[in-house]
Amino acid sequence: METTKLAKQMVGFQKSVFDNSFNAMCIVQEQTETMMTSFLTQLPWITADGKKTMDTSLAFSKKARTDIKKTMDDGYKNMDNLFDIK
Repeated sequence: METTKLAKQMVGFQKSVFDNSFNAMCIVQEQTETMMTSFLTQLPWITADGKKTMDTSLAFSKKARTDIKKTMDDGYKNMDNLFDIK
């Protein structure tokens, strides 16, 4: 059916846009993390606890990004499976 094919193409396009946007966001966040880490290591008044807190925050951010990506990929996979059902 043409409608199903068109819907699959639209979902594929949306997935492609999401993937590209997500990858761009990850690059920006990783560069920001690198700059912030470099900046914090040069400040003598930042304590070990402060650095640990920042590291914990960065690890949480990475985990959240991974979880969001997995959830979106699962959603697109489920959508593809929905269109494959006849």
